[in-house]
Amino acid sequence: MYHILIVDDDKINLTAARNALSGSYKVTAVTSGEQALKFLQNNICDLILLDINMPEMNGFEVMAKIRENDMLSDIPIIFLTADSDPQVESRCLQEGAMDFIMKPFVQNVMISRISHALELEALRQDLEGQLEARTRHIKYIQEMMVIGMATMVESRDLSTGGHIKRTSMVVRIFSERLANEHDSLSKSFLDMVIRAAPMHDLGKISVDDRVLRKQGRFTPEEYEEMKKHSAEGARIVKQILEGVEELDFVEIAANVAHYHHEKWDGSGYPDGLVGEEIPIEARIMALADVFDALVSKRCYKEPYSYDKAFSIIDDSVGTHFDPMLARIFLECRPQLEALYDSVCNDFSQNIL
Repeated sequence: MYHILIVDDDKINLTAARNALSGSYKVTAVTSGEQALKFLQNNICDLILLDINMPEMNGFEVMAKIRENDMLSDIPIIFLTADSDPQVESRCLQEGAMDFIMKPFVQNVMISRISHALELEALRQDLEGQLEARTRHIKYIQEMMVIGMATMVESRDLSTGGHIKRTSMVVRIFSERLANEHDSLSKSFLDMVIRAAPMHDLGKISVDDRVLRKQGRFTPEEYEEMKKHSAEGARIVKQILEGVEELDFVEIAANVAHYHHEKWDGSGYPDGLVGEEIPIEARIMALADVFDALVSKRCYKEPYSYDKAFSIIDDSVGTHFDPMLARIFLECRPQLEALYDSVCNDFSQNIL
């Protein structure tokens, strides 16, 4: 049963409206805007009938307070007014009311308008739900395509098998720790960094096989060609995501691809950014990327022990890595060792 909140300082109107509606709806009646706002702190309703002319707080002020609350902002509001001035009617609609009912109200008219408003709200919620479901499906397909592309790129690189999955898991563990220890990093931001992690090396799709598949160390010329993958990755990420994903996520994913090889002291690439010039999402990705490279077998080296890998990261605090992030990353050692000793072995044999 729909729940209607009636707000009117005139007790005669309030009683008449309650009596007219109580047979079809659950009704709560209050005599002031303050009482209405207090009720809405701990209760929810499906529609509000709101008198305009009330002492202390008028209907427009009450509606403004309601709209400020994200949990209440979508509740349809119908104004009750005895003022026949067209400007008042216009203001009602301009400020976000769904409708208005003239007082003294005609019962059949009031019931009809309330029924119409509730039907429209139900339709809006249904369409919104369908849109959200479709958007989630599109994003899922898109993410699967991106991961598929990243996996395809990785399959061309003979030295980094399983790197995408491992680094993604590392970023997730690291982000969970950051959420508890870094107040300025929101959960929504860290969730986007986790989603962006598999895209960090997409730019390698543009690197020629003779470089990407080389068994051994690069010549200076080959290294310069390989370094181009970061900027190219950012371009590809934007091309894939723009127009479908939120702008914040597009920027985060592009930054992860573009700047995860930058170093805190400015000696990284592609732009030689220094310190906090490097987007924090890229600084997070850099730690996961380097850690996996250290403890994994590559064509040019055997996997390092955990002791050596964490020692290298510790020694690189303030040069390669953001000092604050690196200290928190080092605190993740037990979880990272457990990850690489168990889960990672399920999909790769190239690690400890």
